[in-house]
Amino acid sequence: MIHIHKKPDISEKLSVLSQDSQFDLACACGRKDLKEDHRHRSKEDKWIYPVVLPDNRRTFLFKTLISNVCVNDCRYCPLRSNQDTRRFSLQAEELVNTFFKYYNIGRVSGLFLSSGVIGNPDLTMERINKIAILLRRMEFKGYLHLKIIPGASDAAIEEALSLASAVSINIETPGQKNFAHLGTSKDYIEDIIRPIKLISNLTGRGAPYGRVKQTTQFVVGASSETDQEIVKYSWGLYKRLGLNRVYFSAYQRGMGDNNLPGELSHRTNNELLTREHRLYQVDWLLRKYSFNDDEIPFDNDGNLLLSTDPKEVWAELHPEFFPLDINRADKFELLRVPGFGSVTVDEIIRFRKDRRRIRSIEDLGKPGKRLRKAEKYLKFGY
Repeated sequence: MIHIHKKPDISEKLSVLSQDSQFDLACACGRKDLKEDHRHRSKEDKWIYPVVLPDNRRTFLFKTLISNVCVNDCRYCPLRSNQDTRRFSLQAEELVNTFFKYYNIGRVSGLFLSSGVIGNPDLTMERINKIAILLRRMEFKGYLHLKIIPGASDAAIEEALSLASAVSINIETPGQKNFAHLGTSKDYIEDIIRPIKLISNLTGRGAPYGRVKQTTQFVVGASSETDQEIVKYSWGLYKRLGLNRVYFSAYQRGMGDNNLPGELSHRTNNELLTREHRLYQVDWLLRKYSFNDDEIPFDNDGNLLLSTDPKEVWAELHPEFFPLDINRADKFELLRVPGFGSVTVDEIIRFRKDRRRIRSIEDLGKPGKRLRKAEKYLKFGY
């Protein structure tokens, strides 16, 4: 039987390439809760993604790979070089023209651009940067997130920084020992850590590209790393290198090769998604609630409890901190109360500025589950 394969059109290629970009969360938000996965695309056009940017603005991005061809052997990645999968690549002009079609009618506000490694890192960066150059020459001044390919030259990285609103290179896992389980085609120190440090130097305060944001992503559970290792590295990325956001993507069993630690793990895919969710909660504690990395509670194996919010675990381990006087506590003390978020704490501060005493949890509104949780950690100073 003769099979006739027609040449794929732009819509077919984008459908595949946008699907393949789903695992990169370096400009997307993690799961809000266990019932809803925010790594979704629009129903109408699969390459339009609702995202949260590094500065917490919500928007829609045109998100795709240039190509799912890849020479790397990353053992957790379904696009690794030895996999038999449909391979497509986009030409710069067809991607730019399609992007502007959606941008001009207000469907998207920016572009997230990544790629498999085509030939070598610099050849791939040349293709990524070419699209960015075309966009900027066509007077596109909006949000442009460019992936930095591990192993790219300093010159290619700096060119990307001159064009982008944000860049990211995925750290993948904490430390060289854990990284060794993930493949042989990349050098952890030279191809990943060194470029992250270079970008940090070039985007810091007063640096040439200080306006550009840098993010990264851990692939959680593909290797044998602990949560404590991930949190330690995240803390260093924020405090020493000034990254804007760290993201987490739970490895899902069945995507990698059979000898990957993630394939041999006792944890289910749902448990790995819960682990991702707990890491996002810890990330919030570090970035927004003034927790230090050494305050995060772990079990004896160095992992977060899957059953309980990390802030609630911390509260139960520190009974000396509670009950907290809601009428006297400062903002950062209030942020340590389980059930309180930044919006509720700001409301409490405003309430007190009006010289009103909070006499019960009902003064903050009709109590829901979160306020009732907070109530047992509070006193109202009658």
